[in-house]
Amino acid sequence: MDDSLTSVTLSNGLHMPSVGLGTWQSPKEEVKTAVRAALDAGYRHIDTAYNYKNEDAIGEVLQEYIKSGKVKREDLFIVTKLPMIHMEPTLVKRSIELSLKKLQLDFVDLYLIHFPVALSYDGDDENTFPRTEDGKWKIAEKSDLLETWKAMEELVDLGLTKSLGVSNFSISQVERICKIAKHKPVTNQVECHIYWPQNELFEACKKLGVTITAYAPIGSPGRPDRIKKEDDPIAMEEPIIQKIAKKYGKTPAQVLLRNLLQRGMIVIPKSVTPERIQSNIKVFDFNLTKEEMDEIGGINVKRSFFNFMGNMCENHQERPF
Repeated sequence: MDDSLTSVTLSNGLHMPSVGLGTWQSPKEEVKTAVRAALDAGYRHIDTAYNYKNEDAIGEVLQEYIKSGKVKREDLFIVTKLPMIHMEPTLVKRSIELSLKKLQLDFVDLYLIHFPVALSYDGDDENTFPRTEDGKWKIAEKSDLLETWKAMEELVDLGLTKSLGVSNFSISQVERICKIAKHKPVTNQVECHIYWPQNELFEACKKLGVTITAYAPIGSPGRPDRIKKEDDPIAMEEPIIQKIAKKYGKTPAQVLLRNLLQRGMIVIPKSVTPERIQSNIKVFDFNLTKEEMDEIGGINVKRSFFNFMGNMCENHQERPF
């Protein structure tokens, strides 16, 4: 087993397991099965979000495993995210407290700003994606990303989270935060896979000491039909990936994950299938050669599967993509 890639040392000295379980779109009962399967398979990093509305189900399983002695809290790395409706600085502390209550935890290991655009808050904590009449997101009348960040920093000082990060942020947004930060972001969680390799963002963040956490690392095959296009390429069917998988006796998903790990990223493949969850962490017993890495890097199809989020806030100054 290649131990060197099993965790990443963050800029604040903490260690983050490099493979985590993604839980976007995982309904409550399914997510319980998924988290149990993940913990049994050796995962210690679980990624969720206020917006996913499954923190309570995840919290139940975490408590079940902690109380039975199957896992220790200090061995877990739990990530959740500030929703866009709670980005007003006065709402930030209350928002993490709502998440912690659902997760049944005193603190999370990493707390992210989910998206750089603040949405209008109408007092309803369940209305996480308020819409305008034309179906776009209802944007908050005023917002200031740097003021939101300062409110996030207080959470570290209060012991409610050990680390802070961002998600779906552009290079300039990460740079602006780093310039004023007392507690720097340790990661930027973004879409990243063979068709959207994020080379420029990765290099810029690396210079700032910010890691990249890749969501959709195997190309998000389970994303909703409403955001799929007929001509979307399928990462696991890419001939280069299939050829390499065959050579090592691995699945295409394992090769896709290994490629990102060797690039120095953290990956959070999402699955609710116990067999796939087990398979997705078996990525530390083989190495891709430089030639294979270059071959994968040379795939010239470029496609983002999540750029619709930018279209939902098209005229906003903080639209990241």
